[in-house]
Amino acid sequence: MSKYSGIDLHSNNCVVAVIDDDDQVCCQKRVPNDLERIVALLEPYRDCLVGVVVESTFNWYWLVDGLIEHGFAVKLANTAAIGKRPPRTVFT
Repeated sequence: MSKYSGIDLHSNNCVVAVIDDDDQVCCQKRVPNDLERIVALLEPYRDCLVGVVVESTFNWYWLVDGLIEHGFAVKLANTAAIGKRPPRTVFT
């Protein structure tokens, strides 16, 4: 089953969530803004993870670059422009 991740990025921490095709939460955790901890949280889902959406706030560069370097498919989301589409449509 495919899984999808979203990261709500704040100045010193973030909330990482992983959901499945049925919109069931597989993982949701607040962690410090530390790339290795975020990658470790996503690692168990790597094989079925379609992609990771990161909100495009002022401090997203380090996270997006780091996730891409670790081989994750990453998309930026402008939360003001998304509307009410289901999260997985971002990956089409």
